[in-house]
Amino acid sequence: QVQLVESGGGLVQTGGSLRLSCAASGRTFSNYRMGWFRRAPGKEREFVATNDWSRTNTYYADSVKGRFTMSRDNAKNTVYLQMNSLKPEDTAVYYCAARALSGTSYRLDTTYNYWGQGTRVTVSS
Repeated sequence: QVQLVESGGGLVQTGGSLRLSCAASGRTFSNYRMGWFRRAPGKEREFVATNDWSRTNTYYADSVKGRFTMSRDNAKNTVYLQMNSLKPEDTAVYYCAARALSGTSYRLDTTYNYWGQGTRVTVSS
């Protein structure tokens, strides 16, 4: 089992920045692929970013590429999502997720086994 706890959400103005954190516990963190997803009001949950333990392969949704940066610190069992140049359309509940390293379809939320409770991000215009 892996337990995930997100933090760092809040209210920010357009163009501002936030840094989300996701603390993991329960298993060897480096054995998991980690992902960030979000669910905007009235919409389906969507992929934001993912990387593996090596941190050399990080993938982003086109909507956040160039503005968001995902990183992880295996020593601290924590992943981060640095969000810059925030837009109102980034308003959502952001979720941290984990799954096995192997396999494809890492952009699909259904392939992730473990989820945090979510942290809300609101970007005002």
